[in-house]
Amino acid sequence: MLVSSLVLCIIVYGAGVTRLWLKAGYGRGIRPLEVLAFGTGWLAIVIALSPPLDEWSEQWLSAHMVQHELLMVVAAPLIVVGAPVVGVLWAMPSRLRHGIFVSVQHTPLPAIWRAITAPPSAFVLYGLALWIWHVPALYDEALKHEAVHVVQHLCFFGTAALFWWGIAHGRQGRTAYGAAVVYLFVTAVHGGLLGALLTVSPRVWYAPYLMHHPAGLTPLEDQQLAGLLMWVPAGLVFAAGALFLFAAWLRQSARLSRFQSGPVLRSRRLP
Repeated sequence: MLVSSLVLCIIVYGAGVTRLWLKAGYGRGIRPLEVLAFGTGWLAIVIALSPPLDEWSEQWLSAHMVQHELLMVVAAPLIVVGAPVVGVLWAMPSRLRHGIFVSVQHTPLPAIWRAITAPPSAFVLYGLALWIWHVPALYDEALKHEAVHVVQHLCFFGTAALFWWGIAHGRQGRTAYGAAVVYLFVTAVHGGLLGALLTVSPRVWYAPYLMHHPAGLTPLEDQQLAGLLMWVPAGLVFAAGALFLFAAWLRQSARLSRFQSGPVLRSRRLP
């Protein structure tokens, strides 16, 4: 089921991109870099949910953390940047695509989508999913029951995708750039705090890793490595994103300043 869903996903997206480029021209509507981003994000999901990594994640918390970070910090932003909605819509027949577009406009869905992808809402949802699912009782249930584990992964990827969508597509205007920088930095801080708590804790948080741990690292050392993976690499991704947006914010402010000062300078030259 999982394999067929992933294969269908990349086929539909590829068909949509091909049809769009045949109609509008190469690189129109969806840029080649966006296609590369989507493909890389799709590959990250394949790796995260692959049988070897899935099996290792049942024995090693650090492997489980790699799985989650691939879904939240690698796959989610890349898929969002890859314009998935455009690709899927263009894979449909034009009449069906137009019908869906018209029908959706007369429902609450656009308002709901704007609400949950607004950076403040997406920031809260992502933070809640991250912290709540790392509560030992819930995490242990996810390790014991596959259905709960699937829900956990859907929550992680889904809220991360909403968060990155709000960052990537909701930064209209100078103040929104600045807000996006703040959201990324704060997310890096609270995610790093959770990783730090895992790293410095004197006891193992999750009971299944005590009962089913293989030889090698002790369960506590495994947890410390998992905490470091959440703390450092994930924090660096968020910090890099924040610095990128901050630089874009500065460039946008400089362009706006030049645009506003231009008429003033020209008016001063008039006799």
